[in-house]
Amino acid sequence: MSNTAIQSKWSIDPAHSEIGFKVRHMVVSNVKGKFQNFNVDITTQGNDFATAQVKVDIEAASVFTNNEQRDGHLKSSDFFDAETHTHLHFESTRVNKINEDQFQIIGNLTIRGISKEVTLDAEFGGIVNDPYGNERAGFTISGTINRQEFGLNWNAVLEAGGLVVSDDVKINIDAEIIKNK
Repeated sequence: MSNTAIQSKWSIDPAHSEIGFKVRHMVVSNVKGKFQNFNVDITTQGNDFATAQVKVDIEAASVFTNNEQRDGHLKSSDFFDAETHTHLHFESTRVNKINEDQFQIIGNLTIRGISKEVTLDAEFGGIVNDPYGNERAGFTISGTINRQEFGLNWNAVLEAGGLVVSDDVKINIDAEIIKNK
């Protein structure tokens, strides 16, 4: 696409989007969670998502796993330390277009004040016009991070061996974005 393309700004539709995660628990099952409060801003040249600049801001205290006690533990200094580190941030540094429907989003993820480069895989769902005249695009985004690299170190050893919580955290994001008018 030409460098003279018009810059487009996109915002997340929180009613049709979710930032989720899952982690192995006690070696045998997964615990899923999500963040309920987040903001995403994307800038592209026209509708060329290979040119995307992505900024994500997530409220740490909005973590939700459908278990109040576990949510409180995740907000504590053992994990997110939500009182001190109120937000998680992601800012893309580049986007690689694999094919028409597949992208890699590379950027810096910051959790607890620790920034690390991560790569996320994005599947493009397409662009549609809604009944209100808005242009919408959809993506399914996934990746895996090691929570220890971000200072999320709490764990306990099981009696039979193994850890209560896996170090690998799978990120799953469903994003519906709206082009700003």
